[in-house]
Amino acid sequence: MANRPAPALLLRDGDREVLESWTRSNRFGASAAKRARIVLLAADGMANTLIAERTDATVTTVLNWRGRYQARGIAGLRDAPRPGRPRRLDHRKIVAETLKPPPKKLGVTHWSTRLLATRLKVSPSAIARAWRAYGVKPWKAESFRFSTDPELVGKVTDICGLYLGVHDHVPESAIVLCVDEKSQIQALDRTVPILPMQEGRIERRSHDYYRHGTSTLFAALDIATGQVTAALKPRHRHQEFLSFLKQIERTYRHHLDEAGEPVQLHLVMDNYAAHKHTAVRSWLAANPRFVVHFTPTHASWMNLVEVWFGIVERQAIRRAVFKSVKDLNTKIRAFIDGWNDRSHPFVWTKTAEEILKKANRPTTSNPRH
Repeated sequence: MANRPAPALLLRDGDREVLESWTRSNRFGASAAKRARIVLLAADGMANTLIAERTDATVTTVLNWRGRYQARGIAGLRDAPRPGRPRRLDHRKIVAETLKPPPKKLGVTHWSTRLLATRLKVSPSAIARAWRAYGVKPWKAESFRFSTDPELVGKVTDICGLYLGVHDHVPESAIVLCVDEKSQIQALDRTVPILPMQEGRIERRSHDYYRHGTSTLFAALDIATGQVTAALKPRHRHQEFLSFLKQIERTYRHHLDEAGEPVQLHLVMDNYAAHKHTAVRSWLAANPRFVVHFTPTHASWMNLVEVWFGIVERQAIRRAVFKSVKDLNTKIRAFIDGWNDRSHPFVWTKTAEEILKKANRPTTSNPRH
């Protein structure tokens, strides 16, 4: 008679979220991620033999980590103290030195393992271990930007309300369109033909290229359906933008609500000068069906059409070859037609409160421009 599978492992309160974070992050290491997967699968009721196959471990290893979690919780999944001579190097001292700027005579902006090892008279591997233990990464840097828009809170709340369907002044029949332009799309042609992907080899292309010109893609993304209304134009002035607005009006002219009235079109746009030109404002005033919602300054990432532009770039432009601007426009139109056949809604999940809490904008930020 076959052995019965072990009962599902009971997780302590809050441990599932912690263990799932271990499996997603590189910060905890491969060993910790493997232990977390074992415990999570055990909590889902999977048999130990299947867990061993799924995680490339032995049944003995699975039983060991099940038992350690059952006895000590998450603390039991961490590495036990290693036998042997205790460490003589103080990792905290190494990290403290790392956080200080290097001496000016070195002429460097940040420490490397070798430079700091020379200064502290230890091995580079000891420096690397200390950095790894404390999650210190001097070789990495990120950029950030605070929005200086005085109406930041109102605009974030306004746009999140549109995306989440909780806006007080937007009827259910209204259509939300995210509008923007992707300018300066280059028609690049490689100097030699692309070498296609083969077994054991990725696709390869020459580094140099011919540039045949540029084009601008105007797009309006319906977030409820994922359908895109688009136009390709040689420039991106207010004249081209106004022409695109008229195209949107023609596209949605026959969309009516239950009372037979044209549905409202709510446009999410950034603060580009062409979007606020006098001619554009006059046309919008003459077409009250259009309601504009501007993103905060330095926050065009809130416009969901930027996500779609990223998809276009990755799937249709970056690896393609274009013999002319006309060829570029033809291939982008082909992608748009294919996209509209397989489109899907774009779902926004963050509330305004979550965004504003994370932004933590200082009141004294100054972009100096």
